[in-house]
Amino acid sequence: MAFDDSGVPGQCESGDDGVAVSVDTGCESVEAGQVIRGVLIRTIDATGCLTEAEEAVAAAALIAAQCPGGEPVDMSYGPETPMPVFPSDLRALADEALARIVSDEDGPASNWVNPEDWKRWRAILTRLRAVLAPPPPSIALFDVQP
Repeated sequence: MAFDDSGVPGQCESGDDGVAVSVDTGCESVEAGQVIRGVLIRTIDATGCLTEAEEAVAAAALIAAQCPGGEPVDMSYGPETPMPVFPSDLRALADEALARIVSDEDGPASNWVNPEDWKRWRAILTRLRAVLAPPPPSIALFDVQP
């Protein structure tokens, strides 16, 4: 997932991404996974304005980059240091946070004048959610023995 300056929230100028800044400089004693888990949980549990929606999208993109089918993060706008392998439970949290953002009628997209920007934002969230969605459990319908 490229983080460029196209004007789409969650795709910001270098250093403007709260997740990358927290991981790179502000929280040396905190693991990246804890920073990401925190922003996702706060977004899921938020009432009223989603103040960390853009950070949650950035966090979800970092997690999705490690999933099968995920797009690599453009490190020129992402974190300066390589991300550790995130715990698998963060996939479900990231998907839930994105669902919360999509369902927020007063969220970032509501303030955009250009409907094309809103469509691109929605497409990015949909693509991330498709990658993050946990695979369905495989259930043997019947036991076949040779």
